[in-house]
Amino acid sequence: MNPTLRDLPVEQRIRLVEELWDSIAADQEALPLTKEQRAELDRRLDAYEADGNQGRPAEIVLADIRKRL
Repeated sequence: MNPTLRDLPVEQRIRLVEELWDSIAADQEALPLTKEQRAELDRRLDAYEADGNQGRPAEIVLADIRKRL
């Protein structure tokens, strides 16, 4: 019988996913944006700059989430 990923403990599978994701993030130039993606990012950046709302600090957002759990 051939081993599969499901045979690995969950912790090890999570570690593999993290390593895989990190390797993809390191090679971002290999996946150039399409014209549509670049246009959407530009639209969102323009909306953010026009709004001027910088949001809330991550610590406050995380504390609010933890309160609801």
